[in-house]
Amino acid sequence: MRTALRSQYLWGIVALVLLLGVNVAKDPSFVQITLNDGNLYGSLIDILRGAAPVLMIAAGMTLVIATGGIDLSVGAVMAVAGAVSMEYLAGTSDPGSPAAVLTALGLALGLSLVLGVLNGFFVSVIGLQPFITTLIMMLAGRGLAKVITSGQNTTATSAPFKFIANGYVLGIPVAFLLAIAVVVVLALVVRRSALGLMIESVGINPRASRMSGIRPRNILFTVYAVSGLLAGMAGVFTTANVMTVEVAKTGMNMELDAILAVVIGGTSLAGGKFSLGGSVIGAFLIVTLDKTITFLSIPSAATPAFKAVVIVVVCLMQSPRVRELFTRRRMRVVTPKEVAA
Repeated sequence: MRTALRSQYLWGIVALVLLLGVNVAKDPSFVQITLNDGNLYGSLIDILRGAAPVLMIAAGMTLVIATGGIDLSVGAVMAVAGAVSMEYLAGTSDPGSPAAVLTALGLALGLSLVLGVLNGFFVSVIGLQPFITTLIMMLAGRGLAKVITSGQNTTATSAPFKFIANGYVLGIPVAFLLAIAVVVVLALVVRRSALGLMIESVGINPRASRMSGIRPRNILFTVYAVSGLLAGMAGVFTTANVMTVEVAKTGMNMELDAILAVVIGGTSLAGGKFSLGGSVIGAFLIVTLDKTITFLSIPSAATPAFKAVVIVVVCLMQSPRVRELFTRRRMRVVTPKEVAA
């Protein structure tokens, strides 16, 4: 029991199960999955599809936070990726061709990587604070998206590009499969190599890590570049879902969801040890919470408060002091009178 209470993301799993239980209590068909034309449909499948962009930005945010930084620009980078891909597809003569789709995808991911590299350069080389750097990039990225689209919402038609977000492979949403594949590859890279330990070392003590032979500048540069790239992929998922980019709304407040997912997953905002698996749980919790709010028909005015209450409860249950309180209650000293009784 003590080991379970010390788990980084135990209470995230508990909250996820409870949310699913609330939905099932209202309507047992919530967990019903139907098979139609070889594809799976249902609320749970919708959660898997909706989790794809959150998984992407949460994975990148985990690495950034592990170094003691923050990336507030992921939502704006999503808008930039969506803007450049939609503008290209809307302007090309054959948006459904493989070449056009690959070019749109390459432009979106390439520009997102450039923005992430700029963040990494300013933080690691120039030495600016991550909060200020990414806050500036958040504003600049949103402005860049408006420049690309001339301030207008852009719509395109491309079945292959839409397949990235709405397609199915073996009955499972393509977006979810791609997101999980990226997270698994990222986890293997950071945990099966020294990269993960170096990221944690930089987050715990940059000066000590430098003295031990680690180059914090290279690590910081890498994690911000990866965060930008994954945010671009999240922007592709979000935009391809509706084949429209709304520069004022696409990716809006997604950085907050990413940070919450990381914190719920057990990664400390102070940097150091991190858990990609915990961030995955946190991402699913955030998406399930949004789905629950819609499913329960909670008024939009009360939505932020409802979401905040659930997240605060989860974070409190993850607090070491709260876990210690539970442990002490279980380890309460038995008095002689109780022994005699």
